Amino acid sequence: MQSTRRAWLMSTALVAGLVGCGFELRKPPRYAFSTLFSSIPIVSPFGIKLKRSLESSGQVEVITDPRQIERAEVIFDQLFELREKIIVGRTSTGAIREYQLRLRYRFRVRSKSGIELIPDTEITLNRDINFNETGALSKESEEGLLYKDMENDLVLQIQRRLAAIRQI
Repeated sequence: MQSTRRAWLMSTALVAGLVGCGFELRKPPRYAFSTLFSSIPIVSPFGIKLKRSLESSGQVEVITDPRQIERAEVIFDQLFELREKIIVGRTSTGAIREYQLRLRYRFRVRSKSGIELIPDTEITLNRDINFNETGALSKESEEGLLYKDMENDLVLQIQRRLAAIRQI
């Protein structure tokens, strides 16, 4: 009986402490626009992730058809997306020991009237991966997973930048 009451009091104190310090669950971002035209190719896995993520909030409609560009309040221009695999470590015999996977993405956002809301911005994401020739096949699948993780991170970063737009 005593331990149940003590546990209840401690959990109540913990909740009160979290509320008092301003702790709050992350809310979905709020956007200053309701329609966005995306120049990302429709078949791009990254483009699909970004579109899904933006539309999941229920606030933004993503338009990908260039014939409907006049409906968009904001235009998202993908300038380039580049995946790189760079050797960063070798063994004493010269065999590759470690790679760095790099995802470079450049974009800009402008209003329908051409005003730049987010100027040319490049986001670079890096992940390190150890390499061993005996496990080359498993490292290839790990590389794919790391690139997917970087794409997810990139989507979140772009969402935060789009949410920072206050006025169109």
